[in-house]
Amino acid sequence: MNEPQVYKSNALVEASYRLTPAEQRIMLGCITQVRRDQPLTDEVMYSVSVTDYAALVGTDSHSTYKELADAALRLKRREVWLREYPNGQGKRPKTLVTSWVQSIAYVESEGRVELRFTKDMLPYLTQLTEQFTRYALEDVAKMTSAHAMRLYELLCQWRGAGEREMPIEWLREAFQLDGKYPAIKDLKRWVIEPATAQINEHSPLWVKWDQRKTGRRVSHLVFTFGEKAREGTQKSCKRKTKVKGSEKASNASGSIFRIPMAVIEAHARPGEANEDVALRLLEERKSATEA
Repeated sequence: MNEPQVYKSNALVEASYRLTPAEQRIMLGCITQVRRDQPLTDEVMYSVSVTDYAALVGTDSHSTYKELADAALRLKRREVWLREYPNGQGKRPKTLVTSWVQSIAYVESEGRVELRFTKDMLPYLTQLTEQFTRYALEDVAKMTSAHAMRLYELLCQWRGAGEREMPIEWLREAFQLDGKYPAIKDLKRWVIEPATAQINEHSPLWVKWDQRKTGRRVSHLVFTFGEKAREGTQKSCKRKTKVKGSEKASNASGSIFRIPMAVIEAHARPGEANEDVALRLLEERKSATEA
């Protein structure tokens, strides 16, 4: 697994916040650098350079210079509303409103952004042992819709299920739409349709959506999704792997080595690829049988 991986607590995935695509890319680029096997500390500085940012987005570095600088300045003022503890420890008695970063610097001579996460944010990014979501940074790098990036995370959180139903009011709050698009037709036109279109175009997932009514009112959106069929190596969660005999990873059935993705994700250790999890589970089963 060579692609940089984003790890977030599910509580952070479902938190209420709003970032622009450029701010998201800076934040996610730094999140991929967080070491999950080291003690929590807010002393570490993480950085993203203009060159790295341009390569990630697929644009010329000269055209992204100002974009990166402007996004860095805005990022310091952004807030996130957290209602759950990390690692599945339940709801917070009070909603925590915190900043993403405690300090951020733009090194103009090097074309590089440096940031330091807040103490409150770190537990949602490191030492995650359960109830976390992982995906490749490349999956969302070329998306130009912030809603698409958020929706993709929410789908990845339920990757093994293939379907997720979301209350519309909850989605509005999570995306911090602040009263925008009060009519459901406008929400669909300006948020849902562009987001799903970009997920289908740029990510390893395909997604379709429908709506559900409570009485006469549309109250929920239902997303059906799965891994796109690809030739050769699969990105992110599924890659074909050579093993003894004829058993190979499935590329379309929602399993690897006949182990459901939900089981694999539930037993994944931080930094461990899904294929490695599946192989470890197979070895553990074999050892238990032999014992």
